[in-house]
Amino acid sequence: MHALSLGTWTIHLATLIEWTLAIFLISLLGKRTSNKAYNWLAIAMLPNLASAMAAITWHIYDNSEKLMGLVVIQAILTTLGNISLAAAAWNLLRFDQRKA
Repeated sequence: MHALSLGTWTIHLATLIEWTLAIFLISLLGKRTSNKAYNWLAIAMLPNLASAMAAITWHIYDNSEKLMGLVVIQAILTTLGNISLAAAAWNLLRFDQRKA
């Protein structure tokens, strides 16, 4: 855990907590408004959360060469997450246009 400074660790962990809270709140909003598009948005955020967990795990082990596979997994999850978020945003737009 020496690879990162205390400030960087604080930001990493705060972001992880923030992202988890955002997923929960968006899901709650979807349930309260009966808008399934928000539920899909919350689900679409999960690959990026898993990507962050992969990155933090790699950092916990001091960026070990033996765990370089986590970097590949993180890249794949980030790409999948970004595509998922774009699709979820498009879905939100379509839902709003149908309501109007």
